[in-house]
Amino acid sequence: MSKQLTAPDIRAAKGSRRLAMITAYDFPSARLVEEAGADMILVGDSLAMVVLGRADTLSVTMEEMLHHTRPVAAAASRALVVADMPFGSYQVSVEKAVANAVRLLSDGGARAVKVEGAGHIEAVSAMVRAGIPVQGHIGLTPQSLAELGGFKVQGRTAPAAARLLAEAKALEDAGCFSLVLECLPGELGREITAAVSIPTIGIGAGPGCDGQVLVFHDILGLFERFTPKFVKRYATLGEAARQALAAYCREVAEGTFPGPEQTFGPGPKPPGAS
Repeated sequence: MSKQLTAPDIRAAKGSRRLAMITAYDFPSARLVEEAGADMILVGDSLAMVVLGRADTLSVTMEEMLHHTRPVAAAASRALVVADMPFGSYQVSVEKAVANAVRLLSDGGARAVKVEGAGHIEAVSAMVRAGIPVQGHIGLTPQSLAELGGFKVQGRTAPAAARLLAEAKALEDAGCFSLVLECLPGELGREITAAVSIPTIGIGAGPGCDGQVLVFHDILGLFERFTPKFVKRYATLGEAARQALAAYCREVAEGTFPGPEQTFGPGPKPPGAS
């Protein structure tokens, strides 16, 4: 069995190989991601949208994150499991941030946590001092959509690009082992990647990052509400699933399922039966 990857392993990959990260939210999807060879599995707060059917990520709770992290951790024997810290779990105080991060590792089974933005550097530093590996996340941070004005590419102006570069360095200095860059111009993604010593994981930040992350349901064509520009669909399982489920419903209605192959034969007759 392959060695389980750790946060130091991910950090050491900088400059030597590209890193693949995929989200997962339950045991079956995590097993598929694990067997596909992903380096990291992200239990993202995106589960609010792609699994729970909500409009954004803001309402997902710590209990829901723990509920979904546990089966993913049970499925992963090699990949590093990273759990998103949901909105409200680290913004209130440094103490609450550390306590919630501890829960995601000790109760949820994650091996690292991810924190959005660079506005809570003290909390990030405290988590790292407590022995909790932290992955940063800058650019389009879905928990800050109200402030950002929606799903928009970030860093298009010189001041905005400079601010993001400063945030990346601040998170690196705080002890993050890697950094997600979301929805940035490709050249800015490349510049940030060159400016920090930790791996950058891009999602809509161009090919110049040290790795890439996509949502499980986006890769497989299972989330059809909208498709971001940065997504490449590698399968259309949503349509295949619809066809299979419709065939089942049709055969039940027609009485052709179950057939002889799905029906148990007669057992021994009870004593005294003719």
